[in-house]
Amino acid sequence: MNEILQQLVSIPIFSGLSLEQQKRLSNIALIRSYSKGTSLFSEGEIASGLYVVLEGRVKVYKLSPEGREHILHLAGPGETVGEGALFSGAAFPAYAEAHVKSRILFVGRDSLMHLIKKDPSFAMAMLGVLSVRLRRFVHLIEGFTLREASGRLASYLLFLETKQSGKNFLILDITKGNLANILGTAPETLSRILGKMEDTDLIEVKGAKIVIRDRTSLQAIADGEKKLT
Repeated sequence: MNEILQQLVSIPIFSGLSLEQQKRLSNIALIRSYSKGTSLFSEGEIASGLYVVLEGRVKVYKLSPEGREHILHLAGPGETVGEGALFSGAAFPAYAEAHVKSRILFVGRDSLMHLIKKDPSFAMAMLGVLSVRLRRFVHLIEGFTLREASGRLASYLLFLETKQSGKNFLILDITKGNLANILGTAPETLSRILGKMEDTDLIEVKGAKIVIRDRTSLQAIADGEKKLT
């Protein structure tokens, strides 16, 4: 089994494909290396392919009219980047760059669409995984738009916990500054909220590890049904 095929079988978006389909996909996929800060694509650029993070982390972000950067997401191993624009044939709605040294699996749009035309089950298998991921992000984004800072943080912690382990803990593998940027709040506000959550026994912070001690109350804060006091 070649390296690309070995990588494909462990990537969630391709998990619904048969081994034969994965083999065909491996013939058109490439593995690219990116140094920290290297651009994958820019906002407004027509989507040329599908990017999947194998190692490292990719920062997806927007720029304000004043040039201020706002991080939308930090994609880690196994996550896709820019897939919405790929399947819609539209331009990328944001920028993406390697947040750290990264290895990316790239599948060109034309080659992928050729496979899908020959075998439509390719698309069905991939879109099933993508639709679940999209629903999770829509819920998360709605929370960021409507909730106060404590609710946004609670929602994000629960999102990471479900994504990483589902076992009442998560590893915060980004800086608090980056997390504050994602949540649209100031670093000092984030630290204050984390402190309150720990003081009220909602969570326990052990370095980068955060243990969820009171899921019910944390979910109520995320849903706006309870305030952090």
